[in-house]
Amino acid sequence: MSQIAKQWRSLDELAADAATIERFSDEFPDLAEALGSPHTRRRVIRMIIASTAAAGISGCDDDEMLLIPAVRAPENIVPGLPNFFSGAHVRNGYATGTVVAHHMGRPIRVDGNPLHPASLGAVDIFAQAELMEFYDPQRDWAIRKHGKPASEDELKQALALERDEIASTRGRSLRILTGFSTSPTFVGQIDALLKAYPEARWIQWEPFSRVNIAKGAQLAYGQAVEAIPKLDAADVILALDSDLLNGAPGSLSFARRFAARRNPTRTGQMNRLYAIETIPTLTGAMADHRFVAGPQELNRFVMTLAAALLANEPIVAPQWLDAVVADLRRNKGRALIHVGPEHPPETHALVHAMNEALDARNNTFDLIAPVLRDAADAGAFPDLAEEMRRGDVRTLLIIDANPVFAAPGAVGFAEAMARVPFTFALSRSPNKTTDAALFAAPLLHPWESWSDARAFDGTATIVQPQALPLYGGYDACQALALLTQAQPPTTVEMVKTEWASLRKNDSTDAWHAALANGIVEGSAAKSSNVTLRAEARSLSPPDVLSGTLTLLFRPDPYVWDGRYAANPWLRELPHPLTRIAWDNPLLIAPKTARRLKLENGDIARVTIGAAQATAPIWIAPGQAQNCIVAPLGLGENQEIGGYDYYPLMGRNAEPRVEKTGKRVDIASVERHQSMFDAGGDFVRTGALDEFLKNKHFLAERAAPGAEQNLYYREPEGPAAWAMSIDLGACIGCNACVVACQAENNIPVVGKEQVLRQRELHWLRIDRYYEGDADQPSAYFQPVLCMHCEAAPCETVCPVGATVHDSEGLNVMVYNRCIGTRFCSNNCPYKVRRFNYFAYAREERRSPLARNPEVTVRARGVMEKCTFCLQRIAAERIAADRENRPVGEVTTACQAACPTQAFTFGNLNESGSAVAARKRSPLDYTLLASQNTRPRVSYEARIFNRNQEIGKTR
Repeated sequence: MSQIAKQWRSLDELAADAATIERFSDEFPDLAEALGSPHTRRRVIRMIIASTAAAGISGCDDDEMLLIPAVRAPENIVPGLPNFFSGAHVRNGYATGTVVAHHMGRPIRVDGNPLHPASLGAVDIFAQAELMEFYDPQRDWAIRKHGKPASEDELKQALALERDEIASTRGRSLRILTGFSTSPTFVGQIDALLKAYPEARWIQWEPFSRVNIAKGAQLAYGQAVEAIPKLDAADVILALDSDLLNGAPGSLSFARRFAARRNPTRTGQMNRLYAIETIPTLTGAMADHRFVAGPQELNRFVMTLAAALLANEPIVAPQWLDAVVADLRRNKGRALIHVGPEHPPETHALVHAMNEALDARNNTFDLIAPVLRDAADAGAFPDLAEEMRRGDVRTLLIIDANPVFAAPGAVGFAEAMARVPFTFALSRSPNKTTDAALFAAPLLHPWESWSDARAFDGTATIVQPQALPLYGGYDACQALALLTQAQPPTTVEMVKTEWASLRKNDSTDAWHAALANGIVEGSAAKSSNVTLRAEARSLSPPDVLSGTLTLLFRPDPYVWDGRYAANPWLRELPHPLTRIAWDNPLLIAPKTARRLKLENGDIARVTIGAAQATAPIWIAPGQAQNCIVAPLGLGENQEIGGYDYYPLMGRNAEPRVEKTGKRVDIASVERHQSMFDAGGDFVRTGALDEFLKNKHFLAERAAPGAEQNLYYREPEGPAAWAMSIDLGACIGCNACVVACQAENNIPVVGKEQVLRQRELHWLRIDRYYEGDADQPSAYFQPVLCMHCEAAPCETVCPVGATVHDSEGLNVMVYNRCIGTRFCSNNCPYKVRRFNYFAYAREERRSPLARNPEVTVRARGVMEKCTFCLQRIAAERIAADRENRPVGEVTTACQAACPTQAFTFGNLNESGSAVAARKRSPLDYTLLASQNTRPRVSYEARIFNRNQEIGKTR
């Protein structure tokens, strides 16, 4: 008997919207709009014939690409085979280890470094998107003075005059503004400069710099330290607005260790995660129990927790909080509390005190010497603006920061900067700060220069260049050196000087080992033996501004503070929870939207004091009532698009929200590629106690699946490729989607085409909700081509463009495809994409950035996931050459995933990891009633819920 589906993707589905039901049965919902109204059958046929003819004409078309051979080939380059070079991606000052793949000397892909403690072989979306940043033609800009082109000699002459002024005043009027840095070489330069000019000042600033965390540690321990969570040792975790699994330094490592204990078939005991949060996060989505609380209520909960854990005071209400505290106490020495960076320092200090009371120190977290120096200096940036207004600053150097755009509106940085006689700004591409500076120059991409950086645990990486500079410019070390020396040493000489101890002529050759491995052995920060201050146990967080509405500012999940706003990969990537691409609307809770009579797409005006912003609204299930979230990072200019909320920051007043009466379309994909199954929900879930009683309870509870097929036969090839996806491990971070895009040359299509449901991602992550819209559970499910044994796409193709091979792969013959789209219409999983236009020719990515092992598809053909067939082919060739069986193959999505949710391999090998996962009692196939026999299956998500709380999340 079929069960009624409980899971929903959008609020319209929850309301049983008739339009949604129609979308389930209509393959092309925009067809009527495209043809106009009224339309006739003859007109439809005429359009189909025209599109088919166009596909035939353009099917042999290809982009023009000039291949210029190297005059002198680099060492160790084998034509046709990739080379790999270690490096690091740095964000907010902290490094994550990477490995950059090269083809004939040009970078084409970014993977994680398995030897690096911050990546463990995984890679996040930002590190992968550096490929687009590297080849971005907008980086091609020259030195400017007052916004007009200037020569390098003119800049150096001006710097020579400034050096004389700086020396004569001991640096009294010199200020250096940078982002936070853990680079030993760069920090060493700063120290040398401050020693020579003791009255100069170095200000580290970023819009989201985690200053509160550093100040909280100082309040708790009396000195600078950093806490390193050990999630593999934690049985119970309490997350308070936490970014632990996504966004925090080391989050790739944390996510790996957390997910390793989320599948009861592979671990002796599951951990348990509680989340109390104001805004839905990926950490909260993975929680066994999630509770929604506004800022004021969350402050109260923190104080109640502290009173219970530090003073043994009883908890009167709410009842679930008493159960959480009891669980933490029962697991003393195996429990951990983590709080997000937006909370004040007093809250962080209280959390340290609570963790100490739970004996978490040296068990579920360690304290180390600070990796990021001077991170707690929160007042330096506002002081800089005031100094500039007073005329105390004559020389200002800005490196890789955009304060004119990203500084809080109350600071007025642009007006203050205009009072400084000499300003010199360096950035990868022009922005508002470079436009306001006297001199501006290009900043080299990190792949174009030498550097170094430390990871969250202090481990250092020597970052080697991946290519010569494409467009010219300076790196941070060069720019800083120009302030003190007319002929400074090269950056590689500076790095070698800093790491001189590694260049000794000994048998270990430590320098080359550090370059090859991507880490400097023994460089991790030392443990700290500081003692908790008694005052930390009695601190109180400051009161939160009370009012009818609260405006909260957060970095955009993908463009961060704005530095990735022009990156098309990240702009078109749907946000994990809202599923929005290209836009950053204001996010509002369902009840608050009903009270204000706002709907998705309604344009509202938000006013705080004299500042205001106009932007559309998007309703976000699971968000705290009376809270409006402004995702920052977009709106710097019209070409980039989006909405700018920075002018509203820094103003201590209640916001006013007014409905303007206008509307705009938001590019959300939450209702795109909708599947339909009368058999129930797509994401199967269950409770740990049920699983322990009966490991097969999910299979027994499910709707009837596929029937036996009399004509079914196994593929005859030497391998049977298959994939298993663990839904209990998937955190929805979308690293796999970007990896697939980079590996398979998938172009972006733009906002207009996304609105028409024409996005081309071969892999999507469906987000489902379950429960009430104000406090739902969120589930993630990666969906790709299922490579069905009985593939319904193959039987309807009139030209045999989609076929089955001997190893069970569903493959596409692109030059046969005539674009009928019958296969897409017949696919129950909606995983096939149609290339409507010549996207590959129009996109901004340079042809040099494409993977040469994968074709670039022309207009008018279907495309979809191939299980990274090019990697399978490479392994076949290697196995044949070495006269051995085909071994392991790692797909792009599998390689990128921080939680190892994907397992791919050969089913014919009984000992393979994928075969073991498919023997799991949690294994099931999507839409089993369709009898397609997919090679992709899923492991159900199991919750380790507290029986004292029940199923309330």
